[in-house]
Amino acid sequence: MIRARLATGFLAVFLSISGVSAQDTGVQIGAGIGPETNLPLPRYVSLKAAEGNVRRGPSLSHRIDWVFVRRGMPLRVTAEYGHWRRVVDRDGLGGWVHYSLLSGARTVIVDARMPIRSRPDAAAPETAILSPGVIARIDRCERDWCRLSARGYRGWAPKGAYWGVGADEVLD
Repeated sequence: MIRARLATGFLAVFLSISGVSAQDTGVQIGAGIGPETNLPLPRYVSLKAAEGNVRRGPSLSHRIDWVFVRRGMPLRVTAEYGHWRRVVDRDGLGGWVHYSLLSGARTVIVDARMPIRSRPDAAAPETAILSPGVIARIDRCERDWCRLSARGYRGWAPKGAYWGVGADEVLD
């Protein structure tokens, strides 16, 4: 078990440093349980800080490839190594981020203009309309709908109109 975790961690680091993606090799990195946190991989988190350096590898000595600049932005954790988390955004771009920059608070980012409704029903009255790019906090999710809050508004939206929650996830 420990050997498998170490092998997966070293493989993730090697692939990250070499610029080869897991998809290129056919190896599935991050499926199962994280070796550092014992939390599921992959999983969604959000950016806790206003800015977060995204590095090529899991240490301060690795080059910064870019900086995430939206507090609350949803990210998907795909691998863990020490205090570092390999994350990707909704566009599939990612890198290594220090765990202190991440939060377990769940958020989504809206993909297209989307109404939120008073209850999880397509016929329910609209409470607001969210614009593309809005980051909303998840209050809870049922099988097909999530209750979201953004900019003082709260309501239900069907899954699929935003990124940051799994299709099968149910959250209380």
